[in-house]
Amino acid sequence: MNQSKYKHLIEKKATELGFSGISFAKAEHMDAEAQRLEEWLAGGHHGTMGYMENHFDLRTDPTKLVPGAKTVISLMYNYYTEDTQHDPEAPKLAMYAYGRDYHKVVRKSLKHLMQYVREEVGDINGRAFVDSAPILERDWARRSGLGWVGKHSLLLNPKKGSYFFLAEIICDLEIEPDSPIKDHCGTCTRCIDACPTDAISEEGYVMDGSKCISYLTIERKDGIPTEYKDLMGDYMFGCDICQQVCPWNRFAKQHTQPDFLPKDGMLDMSRKDWMEITEDVFDRIFFGSPVKRTGYEGLKRNLKFLDTCDESRASEKMNE
Repeated sequence: MNQSKYKHLIEKKATELGFSGISFAKAEHMDAEAQRLEEWLAGGHHGTMGYMENHFDLRTDPTKLVPGAKTVISLMYNYYTEDTQHDPEAPKLAMYAYGRDYHKVVRKSLKHLMQYVREEVGDINGRAFVDSAPILERDWARRSGLGWVGKHSLLLNPKKGSYFFLAEIICDLEIEPDSPIKDHCGTCTRCIDACPTDAISEEGYVMDGSKCISYLTIERKDGIPTEYKDLMGDYMFGCDICQQVCPWNRFAKQHTQPDFLPKDGMLDMSRKDWMEITEDVFDRIFFGSPVKRTGYEGLKRNLKFLDTCDESRASEKMNE
């Protein structure tokens, strides 16, 4: 069987398994990306995420992860939903956190895809990843033409926007690579202008992770600095602001994955409900959820910070 038939079979199966996009790149050392990563780290844009400095060689060379690797297969999995929290004053969750932990959902589909490839092709050497190894997933997706990296530093697909998870298969099966596509951000600066913490550089394409609301509410373990008072966009976990304003997301379509549906009652919770959330309620609503990453204490810290900001604003208004 030739490469084009292998490619067609893998693409077809990936679609059947729920993936909304797939593309292929040659497995090779990432020279330009390695230099950009080095500069990004040197600029301290990773904040307290010290793990980003680890395994530099693995991040920039897929053959270090899978000896003999010839192909990097990039896949995307849609999580966009039109569902929203009902109380407009409720602290906000990033959309990807509404449902079950994507690592588990996407990994299951990847496992089935890998099994299928081995059944059709033979005993290939390969590994599947869902945000679970030191891989520059956006760069591999860009290299393979799955999209371009937008000014907000997220992957943008011209037909589907940016509300999707990325996953990869690195394997020793040689498949003809796809070609990168053109950057279509043009002169648009909506994401740059909308970011309340100025985490995106003035020219775009560089994200200072240490300023990002997602970092502040999830990755940062210490208290949120007071300089971000009134800048959090009322987010208690993650942030969608740069995606919400991106014109390419007018093409985003409702996902069809039941596991990504919000838990019963979650979207109905009022601001008061969130501010008074107990650990039992947290465990029930966020069982198997990505919100478990920050934990109950982390979420309470974020809610307390938002509440303090509200009290400060109320006090300032009274003194006017």
